[in-house]
Amino acid sequence: MGASTIISPSILSADFAKLGEEVRAIDEAGADWIHVDVMDGHFVPNLTIGPGVIKSLRPHSEKPFDVHLMITPVDPYIDAFAEAGADMITAHPEAGPHFHRTVQKIRSTGRKAGAALNPSTPGETLDYVLDELDLVLVMSVNPGFGGQSFIDSQLRKIEGLRQTIDRRGLPTLIEVDGGVNPDTAKACISAGAHALVAGSAVFRGGPDAYRDNIAALRG
Repeated sequence: MGASTIISPSILSADFAKLGEEVRAIDEAGADWIHVDVMDGHFVPNLTIGPGVIKSLRPHSEKPFDVHLMITPVDPYIDAFAEAGADMITAHPEAGPHFHRTVQKIRSTGRKAGAALNPSTPGETLDYVLDELDLVLVMSVNPGFGGQSFIDSQLRKIEGLRQTIDRRGLPTLIEVDGGVNPDTAKACISAGAHALVAGSAVFRGGPDAYRDNIAALRG
């Protein structure tokens, strides 16, 4: 593992009463990206935050904002999240029938484009858009809530995606989200992941623990 592993703490596990302070704290503790989970209560069974919150958080960190849209429809909201300060916008092919159009829409904003795959969705779903993606986010839990346990079958998906990306000579990053802790982090990196999203594994213990928690994920 080591320092080359990108750590993207999920603010879903932060103290929502002081999100700006939390973002500054994980930035200073060594986070590479800031992961923002956007949920609509429709595509996933939870409601979180919208573009206004992202805009208000933007001044608190210069690190890339890694925004994961668990919403449907997604296309009408892409401009708003781009304007709010997202650097990467990741959407789900499961959320609508025209995912290639969604990817084109994200790229048209100048932001990096990602695809998130639910646990039951095969990596092959992305075969015909993979060359237009900067990022594939493998969900190692069913999206909607933090604090779930890692689904081991997703390691095979990571391996398969890594083989395909390497064979095709693409620069696409593989990110993993769900149940990531120091033990599962090692397995994800061994399988071929480049980036790890972690919520409770970073935020447990409060701000004084964030640096050690992030370091533990790097191995």
